[in-house]
Amino acid sequence: MRWQVAGTMSVVLAGGLAVSAAQQEGSREAGPLAAKQVTILRCGALIEGKSEQPRRNIEIRIEGEKIVSVGPITHATGARILDLSRETCLPGLIDTHTHVLLQGDVTTEDYNRQILQQSNSYRAILATVAARRALEYGFTTIRDLETEGAGYSDVDLKTAIDKGIIPGPRMRVATRAMDVTGAYPVLGFRWDWPDWPHGVQVVDGADEGRKAVREQISKGADWIKVYADGNYSLRADGVLDDIPTFTLDELRAIADETHRERHKIAAHAVALRGVHNAVEAGVDSIEHGMYIAPDDMKSMVEKGTYYVPTLFIGEYVAQGRAAEGRQVWQQMVDVHAATFKRALQAGVKIAFGTDAGGMEWTVNPTREFPLMVKYGMTPLQAVRSATASAADLLGMSGEVGSVEAGKFADIVAVPGDPLSDVNILQRIDFVMKGGVVYRGGGR
Repeated sequence: MRWQVAGTMSVVLAGGLAVSAAQQEGSREAGPLAAKQVTILRCGALIEGKSEQPRRNIEIRIEGEKIVSVGPITHATGARILDLSRETCLPGLIDTHTHVLLQGDVTTEDYNRQILQQSNSYRAILATVAARRALEYGFTTIRDLETEGAGYSDVDLKTAIDKGIIPGPRMRVATRAMDVTGAYPVLGFRWDWPDWPHGVQVVDGADEGRKAVREQISKGADWIKVYADGNYSLRADGVLDDIPTFTLDELRAIADETHRERHKIAAHAVALRGVHNAVEAGVDSIEHGMYIAPDDMKSMVEKGTYYVPTLFIGEYVAQGRAAEGRQVWQQMVDVHAATFKRALQAGVKIAFGTDAGGMEWTVNPTREFPLMVKYGMTPLQAVRSATASAADLLGMSGEVGSVEAGKFADIVAVPGDPLSDVNILQRIDFVMKGGVVYRGGGR
């Protein structure tokens, strides 16, 4: 994220029932029994991810971890029936920009304390809590865009989730990320001491970039991430300027190696030159993109490059960073909003991402949705950015992103209509991942 050079408690269910934490644990640890179980969700409304309007009074039949049918309510017997008739059901949400190994990054002190004082083991323990929170917020899939100095801990976390050892979303991970010498924290400490820890893998030159891609993929990276810029300033003409990190030749080599290995690459690119170089190099997603030049937007549309705007985090960190003397962060909020509006009008593909971890995991990442609507999206467009569009970016459209037969039974529900009031997505009270209920229930 860095942008600079349940104890025992009852949960109120959708149908009015309360189930203890211990009972929830039982449903999660059913193992082979869960794989055989037939479950029917009866939804008052369903936003299934493709239709323009919600479908009413819909029954979703689930066998094991997969959806087998979606249709009108029947009189099924012999199945576990969960009554969500007072709820609107949606596909499990997808956050394409998170950092589960980071626990807040508003100030330099926030970041340095974690990197210098916390062991990777301790940070991994905290990450298990973050992953569970992400799931309970309604995010059944995440793309975690680097560990911020915690090595390949995200690969281990993903493995533990996949094996059912701990609860959490489906994960796609980017491991260490890359930046150049002198451009990424931890910086500013004694020059005569041995090298300080880094939040990234330091890479200089095209050959080192190719080698780093190979290393990270061999250790389990699903995605490659690069930091394309830093040191932001606002010009008199309103353009957000920056200092690029990698040269264009370096970025092209890293992107080429990533694609040669049949993986995708994301670029932290906040301002004019970083975005331009990243787009020219052929990255698959631009992260943050607070300013994107019109010609680069045109190129993104032509190439199908995704934009992951992360609007809320920019507003969340602005005051704290301005207090440290970086006033530009407050100015960047308005620039970001204008860029988002232009990207939407230009037809740039937009996927939902929050940079959760840059804000503490006690902050609900669904606070991104109201800003997307405020700056021009319809509520349905905002929902699709976190479902079908996000699944497309991650190459997971055949598995998640919509509620239809053959896909994972990743389903969330809210007590109202998010297409009338998108803020309701901050009140998700039912979460199912792979046919297992992690939050809420039914009658």
